[in-house]
Amino acid sequence: METCYINSPLGVTKIEGDVDGIMSISVLNNNELAETNEGETDSLSFPRKWESQEKLTDIIPEVLQDCVYQLNEYFEGKRQTFSLKLNPQGTDFQQKVWDALQTIPFGTTTTYLKLSQQLGDVKAIRAVANANGKNPLWIVIPCHRVIGSDGSLTGYAGGLHRKQWLLEHESPYKQQTLF
Repeated sequence: METCYINSPLGVTKIEGDVDGIMSISVLNNNELAETNEGETDSLSFPRKWESQEKLTDIIPEVLQDCVYQLNEYFEGKRQTFSLKLNPQGTDFQQKVWDALQTIPFGTTTTYLKLSQQLGDVKAIRAVANANGKNPLWIVIPCHRVIGSDGSLTGYAGGLHRKQWLLEHESPYKQQTLF
């Protein structure tokens, strides 16, 4: 598995993948950052822009390159959907939930209840919430677009402040919500 890091508005973002696809996207917390090269972000992160495609090709595999470019476009407000080769690791049920998350359009939100209804089992709301919380591909599999039935922001592995940032980032393009 290959790993690369980018600076993003959310913090130092870690991307992991191999020839089968992107396996993980997350933002390093302070403890992880301290453990990674003693906090020296210059030695682990890549600049947001590269002077040439060839230079980037020499640094990271194509599957990670695609992810870096598409995430940068997303953060710049130029991308609303992702076309990446994904390879998240999880149970069959988690995979089913993660597939459903990818149907939530950019600029919209849905609830855990609606998501469990979409999956055909309203009683599975806790299991859906749990699978949502174990999503290894933040942003690309948009678990941040799932909110509480009352419209409140609820759990996000990266912290509610990041979930709020992502929703606000998408809000200029906001469509009618799904709840």
